[in-house]
Amino acid sequence: MAAPMRIAMDTGGTFTDCLFLDRGRIEILKLPSTPANPARAIQEALASILSPSAQHRSAALDLLCGTTVGTNALLERRGGRAALVTTAGFEDVLEIGRQARPRLFDLFVDRPEPLVPAARRLGLRERVGAEGQILARPSASEIARIVRQLRRMRAESVAVCFLFSFLRPEHERMVAKRLRAAGFSVSASHEILPEFREFERASTTAMNAYLVPVMSHYLMEIERHARFAAGKPRRTGNAGRDDSGARVRIMQSNGGTVSAALAAREPVRTILSGPAGGVLGAQRIAALSGFSRIISFDMGGTSTDVSLIEGDRQTTNESSIAGLPVAVPMLEVHTVGAGGGSIARFDRGGALRVGPESAGADPGPICYGRGERPTVTDAHLILGRLGAEGLLGGGFHLDAGRARAYMERAARGARGIASLVAFAEGIVAVVEATMEKAIRVISVERGRDPRDYALVAFGGAGGLHACALAEKLSMPQVLIPQFPGALSALGILCADVVKDASRTVLLPMADLRDSARALRREFAGIEREGAATMRAEGFAPGRWRVDRFLDMRYVGQAYELSVPAGRNFIAAFHREHERRYGYSDTSRPVEIVNVRARFTAATERITWPRERLGRADCAKAIVSVRNVYFGGRRWRTPIYDREGLHAGNRMRGPAVIAEYSATTIVPPGWEGRVDRHRNLVLGRGQP
Repeated sequence: MAAPMRIAMDTGGTFTDCLFLDRGRIEILKLPSTPANPARAIQEALASILSPSAQHRSAALDLLCGTTVGTNALLERRGGRAALVTTAGFEDVLEIGRQARPRLFDLFVDRPEPLVPAARRLGLRERVGAEGQILARPSASEIARIVRQLRRMRAESVAVCFLFSFLRPEHERMVAKRLRAAGFSVSASHEILPEFREFERASTTAMNAYLVPVMSHYLMEIERHARFAAGKPRRTGNAGRDDSGARVRIMQSNGGTVSAALAAREPVRTILSGPAGGVLGAQRIAALSGFSRIISFDMGGTSTDVSLIEGDRQTTNESSIAGLPVAVPMLEVHTVGAGGGSIARFDRGGALRVGPESAGADPGPICYGRGERPTVTDAHLILGRLGAEGLLGGGFHLDAGRARAYMERAARGARGIASLVAFAEGIVAVVEATMEKAIRVISVERGRDPRDYALVAFGGAGGLHACALAEKLSMPQVLIPQFPGALSALGILCADVVKDASRTVLLPMADLRDSARALRREFAGIEREGAATMRAEGFAPGRWRVDRFLDMRYVGQAYELSVPAGRNFIAAFHREHERRYGYSDTSRPVEIVNVRARFTAATERITWPRERLGRADCAKAIVSVRNVYFGGRRWRTPIYDREGLHAGNRMRGPAVIAEYSATTIVPPGWEGRVDRHRNLVLGRGQP
């Protein structure tokens, strides 16, 4: 049987990026996103890749998707009509939250409205004690009352989150079973996040319920398109692959994929799936080029995502989206509203602002033909860094005359703007200040020196700003991968299947022998659940590995650190505490708060081509020369076609390197070389 054709797609705010693997060769396709119906861009991509005239048909199709549908639904408040069923007396936990405030001395700070309004938050008379003892069981009449109320309020999806259900989930199971039998889609906290801290658990469960109607509809559309593209749609078989040969997996925020069916049930785990793919792709490519300590810089059309990577990828359980806490594992990614489509404007004081508002794909930047407000992309076009030949290998025209006319109108009368070039350079400088601050947040503010890392720049606009940011931060080298405009899709293509499981135990380390027995018992429980999930994902026993972790803290602390559950985990905790906070206290008692297990099933590895180093001269790759502005000065600048560059080639700045998915700027004073894997390595002087 022929190996399935693998296609990875990353749906962004402006473009949908596609990479597909067929007969060992990687190919790329970019299409404008369709924000009104994100699945339509995927349908168009599949139709193009798998057209009858295409030569890369195979017996089966694996479609792997990264998506912003969940994130956008939260940001734009376009989720489903969700309700919350909780322990009576705790209906307002989403409203009360915690004492922490985003700005300590701001008396007028606005907090985001809960995803579930008060009218759809219902209390049920049940109670489990803090030690796990059952104090009051829910009656059949109580549950029937809840069902009637949910029907009256026409709830599409229901979150069930009882106090202390992480210790004893029987009541949640009972209520969830009754609600599902009544036809409701149910998100139960013991299934989504069986951990303590009632606010974070309730918020995460409610967020999942809020996203289920949107994501389930979106994923059903994708699966329908995949089945149609692969062949006649028929009955679903093992591991999500139906008789047509199609299987759909979705990228999670933790850096692994799961089946579309599981993602539809637990969409809260996918809200940072696209950025997670970028981190994965950056780490894979950087390792090939010999860089182990990197800062990934992913600048697309709408936002910029940055992450610091050294050794294993770091995950966190303390994230927030749209101001709302979400406690499922996510790769540590910091996002700012700065992209190629970020809109430039003057505030009431006359200061130039750029972003976070974006022109997106509709209407897009001015030069795309319909937008009327200046963006970062328009600024680069005015500065000569993008050519009139357009994007996507000339398939996406840029209207330079239109951009010039509208930008002149926007700059007219603005203080301190001497020329259109000065306006464009101001836009670039402002957006770079925002991105520089983002990189400082994940490095300097966490005790890391950016000078010790290489900057891996990707996304459609990453290469336009990478060298300028590296210079501001004194970073020695910049790496521009192959296919930079679709590196997130490459990460998704390389991703393993991953399932995270956790449970709160609150276990003191007073007696190590008793504690070891309790830990074995707890891990055995969550590993049984995880093994069932992996079998449902289509993997036989022995096809996956399990990594164990412990969330630990000193007794009396409010927050914990995660360490591997090895033989010397207590010593590992002290070392991690010293690294993170600058001190440790080996005489102080510690406790285990949560146990975690990560189940990973490896997917097919991609062999990246490796070239022999050739001649340094790359003059044959120069396709034109044009005027490009740097620091207010006009430079005659060669334009290189990246397809014509090969391992060993070197070039001096200023230079513009154009390719299908992105454009890279090599400023004056910088040099670049092409390594054995055809990645660009840029640096000040000799890289």
